[in-house]
Amino acid sequence: MMDLFSQIEEPEREELKALRKELEEANYKYYVLNMPTLSDREFDEKMRRLQDLEARYPDMFDPKSPTQHVGSDLVESQKSKDKSNKAFETVRHKYPMLSLANSYSREEIEDWVRKLPSGVEIVCELKFDGLSISLWYEHGQLVRALTRGDGVQGDDVIANIKTIPSIPWRIERTDIPDFFELRGEVLLPWERFEALNKEREEQEEPLFANPRNAASGTLKLQDPREVARRGLTAYLYYMLGENLPGTTHYERLATAREWGFHISDAIKVCHSVDEVMAYIAYWDTERKNLPVATDGIVLKVNNLAQQEELGYTAKTPRWAIAYKFPAEKQLTLLKEITYQVGRTGVVTPVANLEPIQLSGTIVQRATLHNEDFIKSLDIRPGDRVWVEKGGEIIPKIVGRDNPTPGEFYDRPQDARSSGALHPSREGEGFTFPTVCPECGTPLVRVEGEAAWRCPNEAGCPPQIKGKIEHFVSRKAMNIDGLGEETIDLLYRQGLLHNIADIYDLKAEDIAVQERLGEKSAQNMLAGIEASKSVPWARVLFALGIRMVGETTAKKIARVYTSIDLLQWATAEQLCAIEDVGPQIAENIVAYFNDIRNLEILDRLRKAGLRFEGEAAQGPQSDKLAGMSIVISGTFAQHSRDEYKTLIEANGGKNVGSVSKKTSFILAGENMGPEKLKKAEALGVKLMTEDEFLEMIK
Repeated sequence: MMDLFSQIEEPEREELKALRKELEEANYKYYVLNMPTLSDREFDEKMRRLQDLEARYPDMFDPKSPTQHVGSDLVESQKSKDKSNKAFETVRHKYPMLSLANSYSREEIEDWVRKLPSGVEIVCELKFDGLSISLWYEHGQLVRALTRGDGVQGDDVIANIKTIPSIPWRIERTDIPDFFELRGEVLLPWERFEALNKEREEQEEPLFANPRNAASGTLKLQDPREVARRGLTAYLYYMLGENLPGTTHYERLATAREWGFHISDAIKVCHSVDEVMAYIAYWDTERKNLPVATDGIVLKVNNLAQQEELGYTAKTPRWAIAYKFPAEKQLTLLKEITYQVGRTGVVTPVANLEPIQLSGTIVQRATLHNEDFIKSLDIRPGDRVWVEKGGEIIPKIVGRDNPTPGEFYDRPQDARSSGALHPSREGEGFTFPTVCPECGTPLVRVEGEAAWRCPNEAGCPPQIKGKIEHFVSRKAMNIDGLGEETIDLLYRQGLLHNIADIYDLKAEDIAVQERLGEKSAQNMLAGIEASKSVPWARVLFALGIRMVGETTAKKIARVYTSIDLLQWATAEQLCAIEDVGPQIAENIVAYFNDIRNLEILDRLRKAGLRFEGEAAQGPQSDKLAGMSIVISGTFAQHSRDEYKTLIEANGGKNVGSVSKKTSFILAGENMGPEKLKKAEALGVKLMTEDEFLEMIK
């Protein structure tokens, strides 16, 4: 018998260890990298299995187990060494931010309700799918904005939160407590999410899987201006503190709305399971008409005294639970796999599907990302595959049908990718093409990257046309009249082979083309001429150097104020620029080492493009002449970058650390404690925002 028990125990103990590792990794990818690898349901099922095993083997208790704490989104917990992410101060929560227990069925909801006191009121709310935030108000002023972090402490992202119009900086009322905390969810609306992903797709950057990931990534950016541009919003759903108004959760939300906070209208007090389920059924359909993402319903005990009496587990409140909407997915036929080549040569497999209706739209195609993704799902043309709407927007294949004997279908014995026309790697169920499907050049795969790439930049048609499309786009050279179809037409006619050819186009060559004419030719040439005044930073972005996006190009152009300076920069020097890592630096160096690129740049220079920035302007005044000024904290009237510009414009010098030579510190809210301590020790003056603006008028 002992042998039998040991035969059972040992595999289960190993399973317990494996589950801990898998769930920790899933937490890290979800909260930190914003790249979820498990669905909520899969995560919860594995978590429950781990809880069962830990209960069976108490000798294996570990306080660091995923069952004992919530996932962490603290920037300092990231495994990456991204220096730009160290600006957020980590602050301990006044009240722990716990996660909610999830349920997926009426039976689980009924079981939860049965454990509550008789006759209890339940508040039903939409579960917004964003990033949790904790807002602290002291005397009506917003002083902290903390992420969930690890539940005990979070990152203070107040500068970014202040860019969200729906979050007030100050509450001008006399009937508010000295301190209160409001919790809620930061969200990226669907419309802004689609626009952001479209931008990233144009730059061949990885797309955000859903608005939640996009909101999370946005809130951790170091540039509040970029955060403001992306258009975040927020819904608030819980108030904490001492001496707060009201005796119920519903009353407090109504009060918060009266104070000017953004509270959802979709809140209802229910008195039975039937009312709760009717609410869930209504919003399972109606939520698709909302401007933001939701993934379920939150149920809370309404009476605050009952909440306190019910208390908490190690990770979740007993007085609240979340019901998760099931992901909408359909089974369909994978007809074939085709391949798209992007402007940087990345070869992306695409699933061509038997059309199905999903979340109100017809889905016929879905990205398959890369070779590894296809192999991990073991899918081939002829298979029936499950298709989900990722974040209700992006169709994605989540697996293939594993038919039961009663559902048997014939999987073609020779099922392969449509790359079978190309030389293939033998001995594998799925074959990825080894040569470019457009130009026949052997594909390469850079170590550490998942994608296969065509290296034939100068001879591969999609890459040539893609680079030209990028060059003329609105955020680059902004040349009207050169759209995708026109570029394809001029390429086929032999008039465009690279971006420099644009400036050799002649009216007579354009006017004779199909669907064009003299007026189109005049408009196009006017746009080409106007592009010669585009600033250096946008010209750099337009060149299409791999991984050099719009924002990165601006930062590089501030440091290297001409292409002549940039051309001779080393990778090590480039890495000193904010947001420029080793890979970007190597791509820039490689670009300037290619003789073909140098020839194109020479032609562009002769065409009159601006390859250098404006000459640096001298100070507008000498009010700060000879002064060394440190900026610390967050500000209400201007951003830190704007204050740096004001200091330089008035003859002052920006310095990063406090010393005896520091003239004064421009001190905003939440000034760094180390800078404050050093300033006090050295007797360095602190100047408020208003005092500084008065000083320079």
